[in-house]
Amino acid sequence: MYYNGVYHEFYQYNPDGAFDPNDSLMNMVWGHSVSTDLINWIGLEPAIEPDTPSDICGCWTGSATILFGEQPVIIYTGLIDRKANQVQNIALPKNRSDPYLREWAKVGNNPVIQHVIPGLNSSHFRDPTTGWIGPDGLWRIAVGAEVNGIGTALLYKSKDFMNWTRIARPLYSNNALNMWECLDFFAVLPGSNNGLDMSSQIPSGAKHVLKVSINSCDMYIVGVYDLKRDEFVPDTVQDDNRLWTRIDYGTFYASKSFFDSKHGRRVIWAWSNETDSYSDDIAKGWAGIHSIPRTIWLDGDGKQLIQWPVEEIESLRINEINHQGLELKKGDLFEIKGIDTLQADVEIDFEPTSIDDAEPFDPSWLFDPRKHCREADASAHGGIGPFGLVILASDNMEEHTAVHFRVYKSQEKYMILMCSDLRSLP
Repeated sequence: MYYNGVYHEFYQYNPDGAFDPNDSLMNMVWGHSVSTDLINWIGLEPAIEPDTPSDICGCWTGSATILFGEQPVIIYTGLIDRKANQVQNIALPKNRSDPYLREWAKVGNNPVIQHVIPGLNSSHFRDPTTGWIGPDGLWRIAVGAEVNGIGTALLYKSKDFMNWTRIARPLYSNNALNMWECLDFFAVLPGSNNGLDMSSQIPSGAKHVLKVSINSCDMYIVGVYDLKRDEFVPDTVQDDNRLWTRIDYGTFYASKSFFDSKHGRRVIWAWSNETDSYSDDIAKGWAGIHSIPRTIWLDGDGKQLIQWPVEEIESLRINEINHQGLELKKGDLFEIKGIDTLQADVEIDFEPTSIDDAEPFDPSWLFDPRKHCREADASAHGGIGPFGLVILASDNMEEHTAVHFRVYKSQEKYMILMCSDLRSLP
């Protein structure tokens, strides 16, 4: 959230170590860092720790909302036992005059939402969204759940953000998926990169996006929010969740967006799960990284989200290396020298001389693009491609990461496949 000139990032953190095979999920606290530019961060003490009956076995994901009157409030999931039964709790800053909001206090009536729903899997009931105001002046949040084996975004209303009533009809449900976690629900205006505050007047023509996290993927649906029925209505219903659009096809999970009132934009970032071994995590003392914050908006035709690193990232750009007009033929490898390959920001344009040789696109590849990337890896020559970048390469190329592209011809348009191959050559 952005509050009184400071950005606050809260995140899942295990203070007892990089990896604990027995209790890593039960030790979770809310880590807390602050920044004035989204780039340089100060790590603070944890904001929320498991020390009450409503979260004694772990403080899991939730959201921050700024209520009218400039009152920040956190609503989060607490584990109440070792069976991972979950409830929703609230915490408030102890001292709003502290610019960093270092200390937070849990309200006395926690849990504010309990799992008393027929058919609800009480161990799959978590991650409340940021709150928004409806036309009736009531606050709303959505909570991810599995009800009768169906993925569901449960909807709750409140006058004061402390006492909640569940709406009988869910915000949205779909039997294509089971448990939905790390929900995000926000408004976007097609073709505009200006962000929208869900609690302000939403302009005519705006769309809404429902994002869910499942199976290590962050997927989303674009649609409209029916205010009268309090229901999200997708523009297109895909019963096969493999065809849902993803925020990112790489290691990008549990993403969360917020409205940045300072710059009038919507910013999103996520947990990027690493591929290190447990022993490596223990040796280095930490595990998991956060992606660079991105501005996110909806394209002009209202079908796909567009994202780009926040403009503040440009403050880190130094010692520019520039090459133009390079002509590369099949098998050519051009080395860019003079940069730190551990922290390189690369902008590159490829201009194929012709795309007539593009191979036909097989629609079945959409079910599992990662599988197709593995099969059509950087060593498999195609009609147009692979071409791209080789990064983090050792001198003998025994270890490297290939980021490569291929061009295919679909029925009505060309399709571009972008792959990132984290495997090293044998």
